[in-house]
Amino acid sequence: MASFNRVILVGNLTRDPELRHIPSGTAVSEIGLAVNDRVKRNNEWVDETTFVDVTLWARAAEVASEYLSKGSPVLIEGRLKLDRWEKDGQKFSKLKVIGERMQMLGSRSSGGGQGQDDSYPADDNFVPAGGPPEGSEIPF
Repeated sequence: MASFNRVILVGNLTRDPELRHIPSGTAVSEIGLAVNDRVKRNNEWVDETTFVDVTLWARAAEVASEYLSKGSPVLIEGRLKLDRWEKDGQKFSKLKVIGERMQMLGSRSSGGGQGQDDSYPADDNFVPAGGPPEGSEIPF
């Protein structure tokens, strides 16, 4: 059976982007995204917020770090990835998004480009299948 892993999110940054570089020199930026949704509960509409961690690579990571800040509206297209690790004998896991395309939203003065194509691919011919290349570590 075929599978399909695609995510499109529009939301606001919950914190300033954190830019790092892996040993190969490739830029990596971690952002937090708050995505709002209106749901009906007991005949009343309420706002529900989902918080998502997103990893951007290469040029998109650099652009996010330079032009975006906490509260900036942004569209992210990418894929889901389940990170698993063990610490002190306890197993942990976290579902996150690997951003493959970023579109800044809003006005120029608020960090985006309304009506213009300010989308940035998350790679410069570099698409990490499951994260950084073998032997590399993300320094955070």
